Amino acid sequence: MNETLARTQPGIQFQSSFNPSVYCPSQLSSRMLLRRVGLKALSVLAPVALAVALAVYRLDPFEPAPLPLEEIFSHEVVVAPRVNGRLLLDSELLASGQLLGAEDFAFDSDSQVIYTGCADGWIKKVSVNHSAADIVVHNLVNTGGRPLGIALGLNRELIVADPYKGLLHVTTDSEVKLLTDEADGRKIKFTDGVDIAKDGTVYFTDASWKYSLHDFVWDFLEGRPHGKLLSFNPITGETRVLARDLYFPNGVVVSPDQKYIVFCETIMRRCRKYITQGENAGSIDPFVDNLPGLPDNIRYDGANQLYWIGLPTSVKPYWDIAQSYPMVRKVLGIITRHIGRPRFEKNSGVLALDLEGMPVAHYYDPGLGLITGAITVGEHLYLGSLGYPHILRVNISQHPAL
Repeated sequence: MNETLARTQPGIQFQSSFNPSVYCPSQLSSRMLLRRVGLKALSVLAPVALAVALAVYRLDPFEPAPLPLEEIFSHEVVVAPRVNGRLLLDSELLASGQLLGAEDFAFDSDSQVIYTGCADGWIKKVSVNHSAADIVVHNLVNTGGRPLGIALGLNRELIVADPYKGLLHVTTDSEVKLLTDEADGRKIKFTDGVDIAKDGTVYFTDASWKYSLHDFVWDFLEGRPHGKLLSFNPITGETRVLARDLYFPNGVVVSPDQKYIVFCETIMRRCRKYITQGENAGSIDPFVDNLPGLPDNIRYDGANQLYWIGLPTSVKPYWDIAQSYPMVRKVLGIITRHIGRPRFEKNSGVLALDLEGMPVAHYYDPGLGLITGAITVGEHLYLGSLGYPHILRVNISQHPAL
């Protein structure tokens, strides 16, 4: 019987759906009491928590510096005309479990072997085969540190940048020898990227004189230029500082004409040129600014006349906010110190540039983080990282950037 009929016919009482056993006054009172107590507790605890947070902020000795924002944001973000945003789907995982943190590569075309340094301290030889199942990994030598940048020398030896050991020479007999670990009477704390010119000069970076690899995030948060670009003369044994006050200089590569070197400044999202020959030798010029990610290693691809730059993470608005405001970086520092480093790395990949620094192609994937660099061997692009237990390989003829 509907409500209207019940109300219009005498003697018929309307039955509502109200259930007093569910909505009894005693239960309502209990809930209201609990809610009031909760609100009261929150009103007391919230100011206390805020006061504690402010005290921690003020007492923390870490004081980040303002960054030169006019340099970081002076250009529009670089956009490549061709993109492949599904790198994970298009890639093979090589030697999974055997290559933890294969950070940089050196390819020996004679032996068809890729050399790479891993997180466990081993420099490893990776055979190049078309079939992923036929890839063979050999342990070459352990540096006792953490090899990062690696380059093939003029006599098939390896030159290795180890942030804990310095600039190393690995002979063809797998002996490890120290080339240099100081410059201008000061220890090199964070040997990072390395490349070799045709005259044998070794160019390398010291990412930070203040922080080690283990504490690298603090260099990003502090925002001060602690890095250097250096050279080592293998004949005289001289180590020279070419440029100081750099913001985490990372990868370095000699240009194909040997007239300049390109080095990446990770914090500044850019790569610059250091002129090595001619009347402007010793000067620094722009190469590419406002990259779509933070640059790491850079390698030259002679077959395609391209530079490949590793981008461990894309740049999102929260990066802009953190870099713009030292206060935000201090808060992130406090979180890092007491809780752990926030993980913001995503959309990692590699960017290809032409010889003029113009973008050509961008390979990335939203699911990737901390991709550090790449080289090409034939039709394949090999990608390294700081933490994955494998190398990624993609056939760029079958899966091109479009």
